[in-house]
Amino acid sequence: MDNLVNNYGWWLLALVLIGVEMLVPGYFMLWIGIAAGLVGLVMLVVPGMPALVQASLFAVCSIAACLVYWKYLRPLAEQRNDQPLLNKRGAQMVGQRFVLCDAIVDGRGKVRVGDGTWLAEGPDLPVGSEVEVIRVEGTTLAVKAHRQPL
Repeated sequence: MDNLVNNYGWWLLALVLIGVEMLVPGYFMLWIGIAAGLVGLVMLVVPGMPALVQASLFAVCSIAACLVYWKYLRPLAEQRNDQPLLNKRGAQMVGQRFVLCDAIVDGRGKVRVGDGTWLAEGPDLPVGSEVEVIRVEGTTLAVKAHRQPL
């Protein structure tokens, strides 16, 4: 009765926990699943291990796996890359200059960006004025009149 769980039971638990991680991402269940798989490997080498020792080993491995993730792996995953605005098209436009394709009247108009147009907010300006993007609010570009250097 001491040996309630064999190595296959631990591997099954590992698969279930990793499967739960896929359904509800957060990296927590992944590491506990890895700990269960590790206990399954230990059970392969030491098949007669008592259930209490198995449970204790699982607890220690789970805590160790989570600590390794939080201390060493998570900071690596959160490091800034060299292109922090890669998937933030609007934020990439801050500081760029565009030409108004619809005059800004009562604070709203449109600018041509590539082959499309974006809504623009700023001071009233005529069509053809060059503007500079100062911030992005959703799908609207906040702009100011671009002053030509003397």
